[in-house]
Amino acid sequence: MSIDLEIARAATLQPIAAIAAKAGIPDSALEPYGKYKAKVSPGFVVEASARPPGALVLVTGINPTAAGEGKTTTTIGLGDALNALGTRTMIALREPSLGPCFGVKGGATGGGYAQVLPMEDINLHFTGDFHAITSANNLLSAMIDNHLYWGNELGMDPRRVSWRRAIDMNDRNLRDCVVGMGGATQGVVREDGFDITVASEVMAVFCLAKDLADLQARLGRIIVARRRDGTAVTAADVKADGSMAALLRDAFSPNLVQTIAGSPALVHGGPFANIAHGCNSVVATRLALGLADVVVTEAGFGADLGAEKFFDIKCRLAGLNPACAVIVATVRALKMHGGVAKSALGTEDVAAVERGVVNLARHVENLHKFGVPVVVALNKFTSDTDAEIKAVQAAMARLDTQAILCTHWGDGAAGAMELGRAVQARIAAGAASFAPLYGDAMPLAEKLRTIAREIYRAEDVSLPATVVQKLKRWEEEGFGHLPVCVAKTQYSFSADPTALGAPTGHVLPVRDVRLSAGAGFVVAVAGEIMTMPGLPRRPAAETIGLNAAGQIEGLF
Repeated sequence: MSIDLEIARAATLQPIAAIAAKAGIPDSALEPYGKYKAKVSPGFVVEASARPPGALVLVTGINPTAAGEGKTTTTIGLGDALNALGTRTMIALREPSLGPCFGVKGGATGGGYAQVLPMEDINLHFTGDFHAITSANNLLSAMIDNHLYWGNELGMDPRRVSWRRAIDMNDRNLRDCVVGMGGATQGVVREDGFDITVASEVMAVFCLAKDLADLQARLGRIIVARRRDGTAVTAADVKADGSMAALLRDAFSPNLVQTIAGSPALVHGGPFANIAHGCNSVVATRLALGLADVVVTEAGFGADLGAEKFFDIKCRLAGLNPACAVIVATVRALKMHGGVAKSALGTEDVAAVERGVVNLARHVENLHKFGVPVVVALNKFTSDTDAEIKAVQAAMARLDTQAILCTHWGDGAAGAMELGRAVQARIAAGAASFAPLYGDAMPLAEKLRTIAREIYRAEDVSLPATVVQKLKRWEEEGFGHLPVCVAKTQYSFSADPTALGAPTGHVLPVRDVRLSAGAGFVVAVAGEIMTMPGLPRRPAAETIGLNAAGQIEGLF
């Protein structure tokens, strides 16, 4: 059994009504899903979201490595620490996807004494939100194919159906397929494919919609196909938007859970940041902001993906103004960015830290471009030496940024107190002057080029002629004001996952672009990134099972 699971099972959970009362949510607004999790009713979400908002703190990280960084753990530890310091704080996180749980990443509920609970429920089926999103996605697929079968009144070109099916599992064999085979009675034969649910536009719509009416309107704007003359066919044209919204209605209510320390946490929505916009739902964030003085949230993977999309997409579309950002790093991960193999991370290597800290430094410099003050959380491992820690702190001091040593994995809130005080100080100073990286009026290709040059430090962007044509057509159709969501590897600033540290002079190769008219952004697919991951050679699923008592083992 993993240590995280042992700690989670040993924790004493409070009834969810007690957690709700602590957060200021009345019992009448709770829709319990068992003893320790509940949804918050839509009426109360609207009421609380209309209140003056608290301060919003984003937790992000360096480019991830096999050494681990602990972004979710830090989000939880910081929230617990702020509550312990007397600041009314709520935590807002994404829901885990089954794909990584059974693949390579494992769960996404934190670790050690900084976890959200009940851990097994949240990491597996939870309250069924992902199943609802998958069903809504695939209902639309079924209605498209049904429309084609019954005469195609809308005149869709079967070769230009862009809507793909979804499943919340890593399955490379479903990336591309052919449907409708087996004769005329089985439907229209055409090419199709699956994305993982977290990459579905339905997930993005779910996470960016402000209320149920906006949810259905956004679903209706999803472009599913083109006619032979190039005009768009939407989900509303297929008359699927209402039934999709009906499937999502209950899921759209935020989920309330708790940390080991008893802090209230909203866990809702879950797009990946390497292939989608990587943030929890707007409704959960706004609910939290209406209930607390400080809300601690996170954005997926490194700051070049998660934080950039949080600022340029979520904050832009939802009108949010972050007060502070925390970048998570570890000495071990910085040594890997400095060229040290995972097997050698236990040996002191100050020179490797100094080589690898350029990755952290670039993320700090990038976030300053958004006008947001930054604090670095340095998660401590027992193998870290004083000299290695001082090397990181010295490098951050040159950027006028604190690097604070944290031990919340082993010590819970007590291990993040100094980080909590630093965040309190940044909020109290009121130094944030947030602004997105680019304006709405900038052409789509220039928005993409701006992200590549300013955040990835690329020399330029490679755009095939087909991509240029698509971007131009979308601008002519009135979509030029949309932000850009880059799908690329999370492991590097470049599109090459082996280029660690802080590479420069590279070219970002964009192989395709996709219009997410319902979500409200344009996706640029760079390099070899896939919107349907595959399982590793030895997936985590091989070691997950039930023990003699019927408890789940192997989930971490």
